[in-house]
Amino acid sequence: MTDSIVAEEEALSGFRAQTPMDRPKTWRLYWRRLKKRPAALVGSIIFCVFLFLAVFGPWVAPSDYQAQNVKVRLDAPSLAHPFGADQFGRDIFSRIIVGTRNIFLIGGFGTLVAVIIGTAIGLASGYVGGASDEVVMRLLDVLLSFPSLLLALVLLSTVGPSNLNIVFVVAILYIPMVARVVRSMVLDLKNKEFVEAARVRGERRSYILFREILPNSLPPLLVEASMRFSYSIFLVASLGFLGLGVQPPSPDWGLQINEARTFLQIAPWTLLFPACTIALLVVSTNLMSDGLRQVMLPGGGRN
Repeated sequence: MTDSIVAEEEALSGFRAQTPMDRPKTWRLYWRRLKKRPAALVGSIIFCVFLFLAVFGPWVAPSDYQAQNVKVRLDAPSLAHPFGADQFGRDIFSRIIVGTRNIFLIGGFGTLVAVIIGTAIGLASGYVGGASDEVVMRLLDVLLSFPSLLLALVLLSTVGPSNLNIVFVVAILYIPMVARVVRSMVLDLKNKEFVEAARVRGERRSYILFREILPNSLPPLLVEASMRFSYSIFLVASLGFLGLGVQPPSPDWGLQINEARTFLQIAPWTLLFPACTIALLVVSTNLMSDGLRQVMLPGGGRN
């Protein structure tokens, strides 16, 4: 292994703070590692396809997702309707494509809020330590003690179903998990040499947290964020199935599955394709998350 690769491995391992010159080399190392893992690469590509559909779905969908045509009601998959038609004669393929945006917006923003708040809590709690850390961790343990779906149902029943409320519910559910991951990283990094050197230089606490510790916590934080997003997909779809997700006429994968249950015997494709789409997105996200864990965490290049 050359000196440059050794330096990159050290930057990844958190034994020294990454400088701006380190980061391009680090990302090139990540890319070389990812190419050696076909499953992670395929999962990342599929995830990017879904992300493309989330951004451009309304323009690439072959049909109007709201257009009803009783003549093709419950029609089987065909060239005109690749995934068939639902009970109102709407194109299932177009509704799935357009519905991708709702999954990414609600699940993605909910995960983003959870990561931001959870990171702030984990940084502060792990660095300060002591009694404050214990109190914060016990409060987070209380939230973790409730089943996610049950707590989501209680919260949404209280505030009412809306896209914004679902985003905050997703965030509340996953803040404790993100905070605990960040806290564990802070506990490991705050006694490293580069952090001690910053203290000796008289740097402020905010500088140490956001310029020394946080950049070296990004790899596991990105892995945790991708894992939380995969869980949020299931959560948002489950809430949609129960009628507490995205409200009609906007397409929602969970609601599509709920509506298709009645027609399972005569038109199984109305349920099969939305369910398989959810499974494909979750699996691709998990493969990408596993790939991120392998290529970004210390020692990933030696596996």
